[in-house]
Amino acid sequence: MALALSDVRILDLTQYEAGTSSTQALGWLGAQIVKVEPPGRGEPGRRLGAGSDAVDSTYFITLNNNKRSLTLDLKSDDGREIFKQLVPKFDIVVENFTLGTMERLGIGYDTLKEIHPQLIYCTVKGFGTTGPWAPTKSFDMVAQAAGGAMAITGTNETLPLKPGPTIGDTGTGVQAAIGMLAALWQRQRDGVGQKVELSMQEAVTNYTRVPMTRREVSGDPAPPYGDGQTAPTGLFPCKPGGRSDWVWIVVAGGRMRKALMDTIGRPDLAESNGARGITRNEGDDVRQAIESWTRQRTKYEVMDEMREVGVPSGPVLDSGEIFTNEHLRERGMLVDIEHPTRGPMTLLGCPIRLSESPAVHRRAPLLGEHTAEVLAEELGLEVSEVEALAMSGVVSV
Repeated sequence: MALALSDVRILDLTQYEAGTSSTQALGWLGAQIVKVEPPGRGEPGRRLGAGSDAVDSTYFITLNNNKRSLTLDLKSDDGREIFKQLVPKFDIVVENFTLGTMERLGIGYDTLKEIHPQLIYCTVKGFGTTGPWAPTKSFDMVAQAAGGAMAITGTNETLPLKPGPTIGDTGTGVQAAIGMLAALWQRQRDGVGQKVELSMQEAVTNYTRVPMTRREVSGDPAPPYGDGQTAPTGLFPCKPGGRSDWVWIVVAGGRMRKALMDTIGRPDLAESNGARGITRNEGDDVRQAIESWTRQRTKYEVMDEMREVGVPSGPVLDSGEIFTNEHLRERGMLVDIEHPTRGPMTLLGCPIRLSESPAVHRRAPLLGEHTAEVLAEELGLEVSEVEALAMSGVVSV
């Protein structure tokens, strides 16, 4: 059976993460993606965190599997002309350049839809394309700040803290992928193309909508969530006592509370007057009782015992533990690849499971690896013509 999106064709002009992760999500599900990059240097994510080595960074390799690389100088007349010839052969164009870049190049949405009326054009910007903040440049941490995530992270005693996951970047990319799929579905139904726009700030606010509901109780501003501890729910230390030797336990009702307290040998603490069996002011005795039990066990042992009695729990896993986790390995979330310059690597794979068309994981392309191939397939250019373009700097191969 064909992959779910095997007939979807994307011209990917994205860089770094917010836009790039959106096309990666569709590529996992089979979309055909041609990544358009500047000749010679490629998109800037290729070197992010790579140091002085002339090899692609792990950052780039992580975000660009299942893509082919076409180098094209969009600042040149010939490069733009080639790009315009390619556009009608694709379903989607995606970009996350600084506001106004595509228009200055003469290949903005209004221009491209004249060439290809059914085109789906996805643009990812820090603050959108309208409004007083639109010209402001953004990265993940800027979006997390302006989207409200930092203000609700930490405690009243800490500065606002940046959540570790890149919800401003990949979090926006996931929502962009949803937008593109919705536009594809509408085009199939109604035959119309359209522009899909994502603001990184707005994407982050979407992820904060549930924590913001605490305004109903506390008023404005919504307080920082801290570690969310409302004993007996919370984060508890385990042996041997390293930085990640902690486990999170959730008690969501009286039955769970009784199961937990019976398991730790403290049935006398099974009763509570709080809603759903949880209160904030039960004193240190509840926390100390749980801690004295968890400190004698590893986080995995705690998780196993909690599973047996139906209490939700999970260990705090650091990056080393994630990449060696037997559960993730068994489920195919850890993917081994062979990179031509980096050698064997393990990457995190696609979290989406389709029963009839499993996700694919092909390595990220080298810069310009598919330039000649794509130009031959799509525009019928001969090897000599591609070589001439390379000599003039329009492409690199």
